[in-house]
Amino acid sequence: MSLFKRHYKEDVETQTNGARLITFTEPKNVISEQLRTVRTNIEYAGAALDKLQVVMFTSSQISDGKSTVSSNVAVTWAQAGKKVLIVDADLRRPTVHTTFRLDNRQGLTTILASDLQPKDLVHESMVPGLSALTSGPVPPNPAELLGSPRMAALVEWMRNNYDIVVLDVPPLNLVTDAQVMLPLADGVVLLITLNQTQKVNLERAVELLNLTSTKVLGVVSRAKRNDGDSGYGYGYGYGYGSTQD
Repeated sequence: MSLFKRHYKEDVETQTNGARLITFTEPKNVISEQLRTVRTNIEYAGAALDKLQVVMFTSSQISDGKSTVSSNVAVTWAQAGKKVLIVDADLRRPTVHTTFRLDNRQGLTTILASDLQPKDLVHESMVPGLSALTSGPVPPNPAELLGSPRMAALVEWMRNNYDIVVLDVPPLNLVTDAQVMLPLADGVVLLITLNQTQKVNLERAVELLNLTSTKVLGVVSRAKRNDGDSGYGYGYGYGYGSTQD
């Protein structure tokens, strides 16, 4: 409860106004370049895999920036000429519809709970080459829907229709939603915020990832900029020790 209160304001800001799509609005900004570097490093990390098509973005706790990074990295893939789909699989705290200014009356949960076809509910975004599948109405049983055979079939459809699929999923430690989706992803990117992500939470998330055969593509670290800008800077690596105890 104390952790939620500590970061509540920031989390509500993202949910209310959506993630800042700096890679789209300010492609020459230094942060945009950092996020393009993150994309490139993800590709390098996945080079040894048979395929790197479905990439999951998650974190160990709320407000670590997973939605901001996943949305912006999706934009950079589209800008690089890929046909990209971003999927809001964070059914409890969705943001994709707000970020891309889309209708969320129907979406992922609608497909999983009905006979509607995904092609009828995927939206084209303002970014050329980037489509989005919003979360849809919040269901009473998110983990059951995300772990269902229908979800597996839906991801297979995505593979057949897009070059890159970006999954924005809930934090690993809070609910089982992300865990049940791990077998569907080719690789996972873990988000942390320096001086905010608690070490015990990060260690627990890494333990959960190590229980599966899913490739951990790396860690994206987010830190407050010290140049007067109100935003964050981004780094990429494999270390887990730069967080507070």
